[in-house]
Amino acid sequence: MSVLGNIVWLVFGGFFAGLGYIIGGALLCVTIVGIPFGLQTIRLGMATMAPFGKEARPNKRAGGLLSLIMDIAWLFLFGWEIAVAHFLGGVLLSITVVGIPFAKQHFKLIPIALFPFNYELSK
Repeated sequence: MSVLGNIVWLVFGGFFAGLGYIIGGALLCVTIVGIPFGLQTIRLGMATMAPFGKEARPNKRAGGLLSLIMDIAWLFLFGWEIAVAHFLGGVLLSITVVGIPFAKQHFKLIPIALFPFNYELSK
């Protein structure tokens, strides 16, 4: 069922959303300071491509002071806008019964959008 959900997700906007994240991440990687943020944006784009069948979990490698500082900087620079976009997408999709599974995927991506250095989308 998750394969079918991912295919429908990709066809109806997930591909372009993920591609936008990946292109934005590549642009962030142009500068040395932007490389960590760019890599997280690319990772978020890959997670956006196929969210069905995965869960948002704390990252096993995270938890240090540096990841906390990076998450705070991310939250103020990029994260809150991405989280609001996923929240609004989830709210709009939850209006119909057919859109509820897709709304759940948007809501699942919110913690990763807010704190990408401490969360990951994994099986």
